Amino acid sequence: MEEKKVAKKNIKAHFTATGRRKQAIARVFLVPNGTGNIIVNKVDVNEYFPLDTLKLILKQPLALTNSESKFDIKVNVNGGGLTGQAGAICLGIARALVKCDETFKPELKKAGLLTRDARKKERKKYGLKKARKAPQFTKGGS
Repeated sequence: MEEKKVAKKNIKAHFTATGRRKQAIARVFLVPNGTGNIIVNKVDVNEYFPLDTLKLILKQPLALTNSESKFDIKVNVNGGGLTGQAGAICLGIARALVKCDETFKPELKKAGLLTRDARKKERKKYGLKKARKAPQFTKGGS
C-alpha cells in the first residue's frame, strides 16, 4: 500500500498549458525526457499541418530553447483555422516550457512568444456588408 503512494508522488508526468489565437484554443501537454514527437489531435504534426510554415511557427519556442528532441508534445486544439491553431499551439508550448523550466522565460519573452495575440475578427455591423465595408454609394437622382 505504501509503495503505491510513493509511486504516485514521484510521478510528475507532464506540464500542461493553454494557448489561444483568434478563435483557436490549444491544450498542450509537455512530457519531459521525450524524443521530439509532436501529436496534434491524435495525428502526427506532419499530417495535421500541410504547410512547412505552420510547423515552423509552432516549433519556434522549441527551436529558441534548443529543446526540440527533449520533449514529447501532445496537443488538443479546436476552433479557428490552421494558422490560428498553429499560433495557439506555439503560445501553449511556450507557456508549458516556462512551467517546466523558469530559465527559459527571459528568452521566450524577448522573442514575444509568451504574449497572447489578442487580435480577433471584428464583428459585422448592420447596414454594412462586412465589419467596415459599405455598400457602393450612388448619388440619388433621376
